[in-house]
Amino acid sequence: MTNIIYNSPLEQFIIKPIAVFLPFGMSLDFSITNTVIFLIVYGYILVTYLFGMLTTGKERDVLPSLKNGSLLLIPTRWQSVFEIVHKMILSVLGTNVKHKNAQLYFPLVFFVFLFVFSLNAMGLVPYSFTVTSHLIVTLGFGVAIFFGINIITARKHGIKFFSLFLPSGTSPVLALLLVPIELLSYLFKPVSLAIRLFANMMAGHTLLKVIAGFAFVLMSKPGILFLLHYVPLLLLVILFVLESAVAVIQAFVFTILICTYLNDALNLH
Repeated sequence: MTNIIYNSPLEQFIIKPIAVFLPFGMSLDFSITNTVIFLIVYGYILVTYLFGMLTTGKERDVLPSLKNGSLLLIPTRWQSVFEIVHKMILSVLGTNVKHKNAQLYFPLVFFVFLFVFSLNAMGLVPYSFTVTSHLIVTLGFGVAIFFGINIITARKHGIKFFSLFLPSGTSPVLALLLVPIELLSYLFKPVSLAIRLFANMMAGHTLLKVIAGFAFVLMSKPGILFLLHYVPLLLLVILFVLESAVAVIQAFVFTILICTYLNDALNLH
């Protein structure tokens, strides 16, 4: 019988160069990888078919619920789903950001949810690539949002921005201890965002691959072992449903944390 070589469950996370580009030698690497390709594809799909919904042109052919660049009064199924997501994110923003101008930041929060959810969900498609299973991607996204929130805070409060690191009513002696702790905690916010999303997506996809590999091994065996492969296959279906729920939950949690950080930026201590 021919020996079968089974791939490692972690092989699906390997970043592979598509086009190598080293303009300054090995010090700087601008190579195009599978991560870059999938980010471009996901970003194009998101911008074209979600944020481009209300524009005229080809999008109306793809989304028949649109006429003359506007949504229908009696929504279709796609429009109903989109409106439910819209209301949900608007509710999250209103609950977590206690500020009179909170709705000004709705486009940012809405984009964060849709972008993270799209990356998570599309990673579940067979033979695709889970971009959010890489720490460098989630960290880059978290750091970009973190800097954006800092810019908002600095423009709104000026020098009072530094009151974030000194809770009101703190004595000078206690401040020597609290300020470094608050500063360290503040700087780790994008790191916590990145690790939470990366760890959950990588663990879930690894478990799916392990169960699938186990079912494939049993399928290659004769007799009773072959029949037993239906057990991990059934478990794989259940895990896939759970992983789909995790993709939504992690995008939702990511959005809630962004709203929390934004509330701190607008209101300070």
